[in-house]
Amino acid sequence: MFIAALQKTTLLDYPGRLACIVFLANCNFKCPFCYSKEIVLEEEIKNILPLKEGDFFDFLKKRKGKLEAVVICGGEPTINPTLLSFCQEIKSLGYKVKLDTNGSNPVMVKKLLKENLIDYVAIDLKTSKEKYQKLTGSLIKNVAEKVNQTLSLLKESKIDWEVRTTCVPGFIDKEDILKIAQWAKGTPKYYLQNFRPQKTLDPAFEKVKPYSSQEMEEMRQIASPFFMSCDVR
Repeated sequence: MFIAALQKTTLLDYPGRLACIVFLANCNFKCPFCYSKEIVLEEEIKNILPLKEGDFFDFLKKRKGKLEAVVICGGEPTINPTLLSFCQEIKSLGYKVKLDTNGSNPVMVKKLLKENLIDYVAIDLKTSKEKYQKLTGSLIKNVAEKVNQTLSLLKESKIDWEVRTTCVPGFIDKEDILKIAQWAKGTPKYYLQNFRPQKTLDPAFEKVKPYSSQEMEEMRQIASPFFMSCDVR
């Protein structure tokens, strides 16, 4: 397990719980607007001094009774073959586990759900189905169908979960938001996130002007009828 970084506390990333965030390196998507290139691009990952798993679990043992949960994100956590055992050890210490995923590995998500190793999932829907392959730069065949399978698993599960979309001007517009909302209909919580033009995989995106607050609200209103809860973050 390549642990690229550890954020020791967060009140924002696991709703209602004090958590830490563990960042796992590598990703099977290459979204040009991604602002985590240091843990996505191979040439950047080479410069990281990883945190040893033993040191991470020592930290969790010392924080028992203070921290309540661990948020696992990336990169893309589900491409790590040892994710199951990693989550098992976290759970054995009494922590809740939240998984942030792009949804491209339904096989791993199904295993995690079956073993009761995750308590909350946030899945990023990048765009509408027909644009998925091109926007994500993924080499995964039929990647939108893989994401759809993960959505179906979450809809059938009994855990807490949410869907998120980063609204990137030029890539995500009102028409896309409508298509995404129709696709993810039935999700308990849907969040629209504004694009941040910083440290992007493709440097050209650092010059892209984010949507205004009014534009984000207009997109929220388009998506809102399809969900029990729909907000802008």
